Amino acid sequence: MVTLLSSEDLKAKGISLSKSQRNVLIQRGLFPKPIKIGLRAIAWPEPEIDAWIQERMKERAGGNA
Repeated sequence: MVTLLSSEDLKAKGISLSKSQRNVLIQRGLFPKPIKIGLRAIAWPEPEIDAWIQERMKERAGGNA
C-alpha cells in the first residue's frame, strides 16, 4: 500500500514550495505529478516524493550521493 501525501505533508517533509512554484515544476517535469483524489483534492505518492528528495540530495553532492 502506498501512502499519499497532502500539501501539508509535503511541508512536513521540508518541501515549502508555493502552489504556483510547484505547478511550474510539475509542468516542466521537475516535480512529481499529483494524483487527483477528490473533486478539489490532490496528493502525491510518498515514494515519488522521497525519490525526488533523494535526487535533490544527489545534485547537491555533485551526483555522488
